[in-house]
Amino acid sequence: MSEIAQGLVLMLAGMGIVFAFLLVLIGVTLVTMKGLAKFDYIFPKEAPKKAPQKAAANDDENVALVLAVALNG
Repeated sequence: MSEIAQGLVLMLAGMGIVFAFLLVLIGVTLVTMKGLAKFDYIFPKEAPKKAPQKAAANDDENVALVLAVALNG
């Protein structure tokens, strides 16, 4: 029976260490995010991306090109 108790103690110790590590990891991540927010002005924001323009429904040249590429491999 003592082997089972030792196994349970070892399991609880391992789970506790992993839980503590994850808490520390979350804390360091939050502190890092807040610290980097102070230097946000250094990194420029990306320009908003434009929506792609839709092709006209009767664009015969593009349709012919697509068919030629699809049929010729």
